[in-house]
Amino acid sequence: MGLLDILLGRTKPVAPDLDQLFALVPAAVTLEAATGFVPTGGGAVCFTTVEGAAFEQTHREVQALLDADADRDGPSVLLRRDAYGCSWLVSERTPDELPLLVDDLHAVNASMEVNGFGPQLLCSLANFGDAEGRTLALVHLYRRGTWFPFAPLPGAGQRRDEALELRVRAALGGHLRIEQDLNRWLSVWGAPGL
Repeated sequence: MGLLDILLGRTKPVAPDLDQLFALVPAAVTLEAATGFVPTGGGAVCFTTVEGAAFEQTHREVQALLDADADRDGPSVLLRRDAYGCSWLVSERTPDELPLLVDDLHAVNASMEVNGFGPQLLCSLANFGDAEGRTLALVHLYRRGTWFPFAPLPGAGQRRDEALELRVRAALGGHLRIEQDLNRWLSVWGAPGL
């Protein structure tokens, strides 16, 4: 950042911090104690849809990397597209394998980054549920390195449980770098597992 940038009030963009994903594991313990939400084992990485041989090669590399985990049955990462033009690389684990799910999400993000698809990365999320059947995602914004909760209301169309989201923010503020700008708490309708 140069002197002209300082004088004109420009700021340097925050570099993505994938290590923030690992903070999810201890935060999940606090989330369960404060709200009763537990991991479902599902998670995904969202990116703008990419076509072509380079992306197919990256997808194969991610698949091979995660297939090294011999405890899995079937493909380790599935590619899904939503109605909004985004693609999702989805990982399914058992609910007690949150650390392995976080490793999967980190590996997918890092592979996409290394292969030149960093600008297409949007967010990563891990899914949680409670005894009442409600769902919640903790969403990591790739470009900002921050987190926010997304809690769709069950059976209510596209409406969010904003009170729950604010409770989660208060509970996890000491564990995760929570996005302070509520306008950046995007709706991730169509996200796998929600």
